[in-house]
Order: sequence, then structure tokens, then C-alpha cells
Amino acid sequence: MATMTKSLNLRVDAELKAQAEHIFSELGLPTSTAITMFLKSVVRHGGIPFSLRLDETPNVETIKAMTEVNTGTDLIGPFHSVDEVMEELNA
Repeated sequence: MATMTKSLNLRVDAELKAQAEHIFSELGLPTSTAITMFLKSVVRHGGIPFSLRLDETPNVETIKAMTEVNTGTDLIGPFHSVDEVMEELNA
């Protein structure tokens, strides 16, 4: 059985459209497929259903903290009680 389709015309900010199309491209999705996925998911969930995005890169502070943990540098502790933790935090 053939599926009947309808055109959907949208007005969106040109920069927003370009940014979204870039992300869709990175995900290997044509814009029309991404919009169709979104609409089907909205219907199935009865609302905004999901977040679809590229992996986010950690910021400089997070990368530094991850490196410190992995190398065991600039670490404080171990603590054996909540009182010890609070004492360090309040110092």
C-alpha cells in the first residue's frame, strides 16, 4: 500500500538551518529524514521525545581534572569520614 506524503514548508533562521544541516550531515542524515524521525517520535511519545547530538568535547577544566585523576596528581585525600572532607573543604 502506497504511503501518501505531504510537503511541509518551514521558515527558520538561516544560521539555525545551516547549523542543524551540518549536524544532520555529520550524523549521515538528510534533513528531511531527521525531521521525519522527529515528527514520528513526537507522535509515538506524545511530546518532545529525545535529544540527538554529536558527542560533546569536555572543556579545558574537565580535561585537566580527568588528567589529574588518571595520573594521580594534585589529588586530595583519601578521606575516612565526612568530617575530614568538610574540614578540607572549609580550609
